[in-house]
Amino acid sequence: MRHFGHIPSASRAGLFHQEPVEFTADSPASTLAVALGATLYSPATRPRLADDVRKQAARGVVSMVLCLEDSIADADVEAAEDNLVRQFAALAADGEQAQTQTPQDVPLLFIRVREPRQITDLVARLGDNVRLLSGFVLPKFTETRGQAFLEALTVAEQESGRRLFAMPVLESPELLHLETRAETLAGIAVTVDKYRDRVLALRLGVTDFCSAYGLRRSPDMTAYDVQLVAHVIADVVNVLGRSDGTGFTITGPVWEYFRLGERMFKPQLRRSPFLEGRAEDLRTALIEHDLDGLLREIELDRANGLLGKTCIHPTHVVPVHALSVVSHEEYSDAQDILRPERGGGGVMRSAYTNKMNEVKPHRAWAERTLLRAEVFGVAREDVGFVDLLTAGLAG
Repeated sequence: MRHFGHIPSASRAGLFHQEPVEFTADSPASTLAVALGATLYSPATRPRLADDVRKQAARGVVSMVLCLEDSIADADVEAAEDNLVRQFAALAADGEQAQTQTPQDVPLLFIRVREPRQITDLVARLGDNVRLLSGFVLPKFTETRGQAFLEALTVAEQESGRRLFAMPVLESPELLHLETRAETLAGIAVTVDKYRDRVLALRLGVTDFCSAYGLRRSPDMTAYDVQLVAHVIADVVNVLGRSDGTGFTITGPVWEYFRLGERMFKPQLRRSPFLEGRAEDLRTALIEHDLDGLLREIELDRANGLLGKTCIHPTHVVPVHALSVVSHEEYSDAQDILRPERGGGGVMRSAYTNKMNEVKPHRAWAERTLLRAEVFGVAREDVGFVDLLTAGLAG
């Protein structure tokens, strides 16, 4: 699989200075953590889930979470587990019939569980079809709860012979409340470090944060406009997102909106990037579906050290991926900073002559940028996110 692999190769060649690389479910964890992109959630109760997975893969989705937790009712858990086993079997059977489908022909698939026992139970019930599974999403993760989940994951991995990743969700009240946040973060840090090889990324459960105070942000507001949430994100990145080798990939919070509501504030998309061709129609469509707020939040995610995003609607996927592509200017700066002859430090004017590149302070940013460039590609000099959005939506 590869990002933007759903668009024709000739179109990709016209968009990218450096095209996104291909990767598989067996690629190194460092690659997969960056490549997650827009992780699309789907309730595990959907009766045609296997068809949904194939359809979304054809539209450019590279990671999905099949949810047994908050997206389904308590009474439906057992039926949802049974459905998951059937749907994995259907995915595997379709591949055998076509003689082409391998774990690389479907997105990275994760199951969001409620309890540790579900991990070992589901892996056993999946049997050989576990080869289509990349791991589990662990809800309301704290040191105490997390240890049990990760121990179950280790057992399941040993019994199945399949590498399985964990994606803890940081969403517990202990993390939100000021008086327990530092201790909770310290405990989480110890736990995920112990299982570092199995923890692919950390996910933020902002909806649960808001719930603890009876809050819900409107489509005019990003997560960063809700100060309670913004402070937690900052502290999570501070402790768990460091660039000194101790940090993890932390993904952006879910955007809840996909329908037009009554708008109180002006649209957040400037008109100028959309003035050519049919792009003005695209701008209008984005605003009508409340996606201008999503685009703003994606930019703020990246500015605050987050990469990738939890998504609950297919229309959110292409915007996340389009804004994950490295611009030609970013790539030029990163390459300049990381040239071997710059090893001693120093400062220089950027090739675009519009900023200062200081080697030592900007090195970690440059290294992260080149990792993103590998999996999302580098846009041509004259290609902007509007072009990438248009191509991604056209498929």
